[in-house]
Amino acid sequence: MKNISPDIDFKKELKRNSGSSLNECIQCGTCSAVCALAPADKPFPRKEMIWAAWGLKDKLIANTDIWLCHQCGDCSTWCPRGVNPADVLSSLRQMVYKHNARPAFLGKIVSNPIWLPVAIIIPVVIIAGIVFMAGTLTIPEGPVNYSKFFPHAWLNSSFTLITVLVYAMASVGVVKFRNDLKSKFPDVKPKMNFVTSLFQLKKEVLFHTKFGSCTTNKSKRVAHFLIFYGFLLLLLVTVYAIIAAVTHNYPLSITNPFKIVGNIASVMLMVGLSIFIIGRLFNKKVAGNSNYSDWLLLISMLLLTISGVVVQFARFENWDLAYHFYFFHLVCVWFVIIYLPYTKFAHIIYRLVALSFAGAIGRK
Repeated sequence: MKNISPDIDFKKELKRNSGSSLNECIQCGTCSAVCALAPADKPFPRKEMIWAAWGLKDKLIANTDIWLCHQCGDCSTWCPRGVNPADVLSSLRQMVYKHNARPAFLGKIVSNPIWLPVAIIIPVVIIAGIVFMAGTLTIPEGPVNYSKFFPHAWLNSSFTLITVLVYAMASVGVVKFRNDLKSKFPDVKPKMNFVTSLFQLKKEVLFHTKFGSCTTNKSKRVAHFLIFYGFLLLLLVTVYAIIAAVTHNYPLSITNPFKIVGNIASVMLMVGLSIFIIGRLFNKKVAGNSNYSDWLLLISMLLLTISGVVVQFARFENWDLAYHFYFFHLVCVWFVIIYLPYTKFAHIIYRLVALSFAGAIGRK
């Protein structure tokens, strides 16, 4: 006989976040049978559903298989009891971010709507404080020039420093996460190192091949593709803008190739985000239940994208409220980027780590 140690609080939180009636799962195995991504040996999500019903936090928080799931919804569509396994696995992944958050309070304030004001106030205070120290906490006169309000040297150096500091702390949690994954396979020796297994994911990452196996939610691959590449392109444009600011070739003209790419990327992001938002609002049967973490990511990224476009036109048209929009945009940028390792956005980190580990041990 083997003793189990249920964590009732964990089960209650999982039930609340997923909106799933965990105890109604009858272990029929339909979810595992219809999933095209589940391995033949000990497939998911059947075993995860019984562990969830029992409140076995230790088995689920360090579970490799929840990251093999791409939440296409096939399992939820065919579930005869309407337990929605896809939403359960999605909520489990979000609980992993909070569980491994370092420092823990950052994971706490972005996972509970009660703490949203605090999560917003932190970047507002930091940005206002830096602008105050720079001696430019006033609305400049004349044509709109954002560098007069927030000097680029102060902006780039402070943002880089804070991002590096936060990500360095967050990396401690990511290392813990990988060690937890390894602890569940004590007798399995990896067939390759981390870098090699990570490199083997290039096709899956670049082309989103796993999404193609899903049958219920075909639009998810398109939406995720647009958001993924839209965000990468905006990062590229941002890096170029920082270099241009250092070399005194900033601001960029509307016809600058990088400015054009940035606008195209913004459209890609808005279209991809809109597909997700519309699906979650009007097609819940396919998109699944949406919790606070889902909406926090979608809305924050949408506000970031829209405010960036508005700030651009505000500069070219010399709007009176240009600097107010610019401050709002900076808060959105810092909110999305600084909190990235703690929100649902963290899946770009945790999923890569988990998939590379799964590939290294032959769990595909």
